[in-house]
Amino acid sequence: MIELEGVPELIDPVMVAAFEGWNDAGDAASTAVAHLDREWKGEVFAALDAEDYYDFQVNRPTVWLDGGVRKITWPTTRLSVVRVGGDKPRDLVLVRGIEPSMRWRSFCNELLGFAHELGVELVVILGALLGDTPHTRPVPISGTTSDADLARRMDLEETKYEGPTGIVGILQEACTHAGVPAVSLWAAVPHYVSQPPNPKATLALINRLEDLIDVRIPLGELPEDARAWQVGVDQLAAEDSEVAEYVQTLEEARDTAELPEASGEAIAREFERYLRRRDGGPPASGHATADGGDAGPGTPYLRDSPGGRTRPSRPPKPGGRDTDRERDRGGDEDDDSSED
Repeated sequence: MIELEGVPELIDPVMVAAFEGWNDAGDAASTAVAHLDREWKGEVFAALDAEDYYDFQVNRPTVWLDGGVRKITWPTTRLSVVRVGGDKPRDLVLVRGIEPSMRWRSFCNELLGFAHELGVELVVILGALLGDTPHTRPVPISGTTSDADLARRMDLEETKYEGPTGIVGILQEACTHAGVPAVSLWAAVPHYVSQPPNPKATLALINRLEDLIDVRIPLGELPEDARAWQVGVDQLAAEDSEVAEYVQTLEEARDTAELPEASGEAIAREFERYLRRRDGGPPASGHATADGGDAGPGTPYLRDSPGGRTRPSRPPKPGGRDTDRERDRGGDEDDDSSED
């Protein structure tokens, strides 16, 4: 039995989760949850036992100095709770960690135990995958679920993916079998500029999450970071004629495919988001509702990956890449599956 001390009764709680690794191209998903945690000043109230789920030769702990005292940050998954203010306040349970190395079923069961104890009504899992998408166009976001009724109610796709999967797919299926409504939101990251960070993809995930759970999320510096990222990639791509030509090919393919989607309904959705932000006043303020004690004394937050701009890798020849095969690959490149 999981006992949560110091966490008050929550209001319409939604669990939002993201995991570094195979399902996190460009660190877009984990950075999105880190943004929510930072903007609403969440404090960790629980951490899973690192020795149960992680191979420390794969995900090594880090040593750092705090006022001259050496401390260790273990690779694990931490949970925090934040309250979103406004006319209809609600709580978010934020789950941020690293894809576990082992015992995935136990890992998911432990997270579902927290969800049950906290009365979570919906689980939203964020992911990012590498795709044939140009960095100059809006980031494609797909929302999927294994629940046909939920797909109809929330205008989502019912997942039909078959193939290798990551912890995002496993957790979504665990939620479905446990009777907990679960949704996955996926951002497509350009495969030719996959190095983190990718604030444009992070911003797109946050905008889609905002629409899905009907809360206003303060964006902070993300819009400016996204613009700066695109300008930087534009400049780097312009230095290589082969990259520039390949980007143009992707743009033409994307524009042709999406021409039927440029409908009045799509334009109306974007205009509604603009009106909500214009008329909503200052960003919704929030406060942490947990005391942070369960994580152990001196346990630090997971820190964001360092920023920086890197040169886009040379693209493959157009038409020479099997998209489905590429999506199914894993490894150190942060390649990601598109299953859910």
